[in-house]
Amino acid sequence: MKILITGAAGFIGMHAAKRLLERGDEVVGVDNLNDYYDVKLKQDRLAQLAPLAGFRFVQMDIADRAAMADLFARERFQRVINLAAQPGVRYSLKNPHAYIDSNVVGFTNILEGCRHNQVEHLVYASSSSVYGANTRMPFSVHQNVDHPVSLYAATKKANELMAHTYSHLYGLPATGLRFFTVYGPWGRPDMSPSLFAGAILRGEPIDVFNQGRMQRDFTYIDDIVEGVVRVLDRTAQADPAFDTANPDPGTSYAPYRLYNIGNHEPVELMTFIETVEAACGKKAVKNLLPMQPGDVVATYAEVEDLRQAVGFEPRTPLQEGIARFVAWYKSYYGEQGRA
Repeated sequence: MKILITGAAGFIGMHAAKRLLERGDEVVGVDNLNDYYDVKLKQDRLAQLAPLAGFRFVQMDIADRAAMADLFARERFQRVINLAAQPGVRYSLKNPHAYIDSNVVGFTNILEGCRHNQVEHLVYASSSSVYGANTRMPFSVHQNVDHPVSLYAATKKANELMAHTYSHLYGLPATGLRFFTVYGPWGRPDMSPSLFAGAILRGEPIDVFNQGRMQRDFTYIDDIVEGVVRVLDRTAQADPAFDTANPDPGTSYAPYRLYNIGNHEPVELMTFIETVEAACGKKAVKNLLPMQPGDVVATYAEVEDLRQAVGFEPRTPLQEGIARFVAWYKSYYGEQGRA
C-alpha cells in the first residue's frame, strides 16, 4: 500500500514507518522538524529510514492547508497514519496556541485530505490523557471522557469528535488509538524514561512528582507498532449493534472506532524508577515534588476491544523493555548519559 505517516520523524512515527517499509509498503513521511525537543534526534531517526526502499520524506507542517491539500492530491494515499501533534501535558500550560495549530487545525487538514482523495482508512493518535478526571480503572473506551484536565487532552478529545463527524458525513473509515505511555529506543527526551536514565547515568537528581504516588501503563514501542499496523490493516466498520438511544462512545453507526493501546499492566512510578536504576547500574537521587497541574495520578488501559478486533497482545515485560531502552540510550548518548 501507499501510506502517509505524519510525524514520521517522531518516536512512534519512525518505528511505524520502519515496520511498514520492511513488509514492502511505500511510505511518505511528513514532519515539520520543529524544535520542541532536539532536532538532531529527529534527523537521526529519519536517517534510520532513509536507506529503506520505498521511503520518501517531505518536510511540511500539517497546519499548512495549501501544502497538505497539494500533497494529498499529488500522492493519492491509500491509507493514512496521523501521528503528528504537539505533545506534552505540561507544555500545553505554557504554549496553548501550538496545540490548536497542530492538533486541531492540522488534524482538520488531514481529515480534508482524506475526504477529498478517497483514503481507505485513517488511523490517528489519540491519548490516554483524554480520560482526564476519570478515576474508574481500568480506563475503557466505553466510558465518558468529557472532563479533560489539560488543553492537550482536550485537543485529543476534539480529534475523536472531528473524526466521527467525517465518518458520519463522508463515510471516512477512521480509527483512533489512545496511546498509553510509550517507551523504548529512540524515545522522546522529554519523557520520563529518557529523563530518568540520563539523570541517573550523570549522577544528577530526578524530579519525582506527586511524591512518587503515580501509576503509568508503560508500553514498549514494538508492542505499540504491532497494534498500529494491525489496526491499519483492519478498516473501521460501522457497528451493526449500535444503539442511538444508548450510544456507546467507543463505536458508531458510522465507520468509526476507538481503541486503547497499552500494556494493561500499570506500574508504580517508584517500581519503574527501580527498574531503570537496575538497567543503568546506578541509584537515582530523587527530588520528591507535588502533583503538577494537568497530570493524572494513574493510567490503566482496558485493551479487550483491541484484543478482540486485531489480536493485540503486549509481549514485552517492563524489565526487558527498559533494558533495551537503556542499552540504546547509552549507545546514543554515551555511557555517562551525555550527547
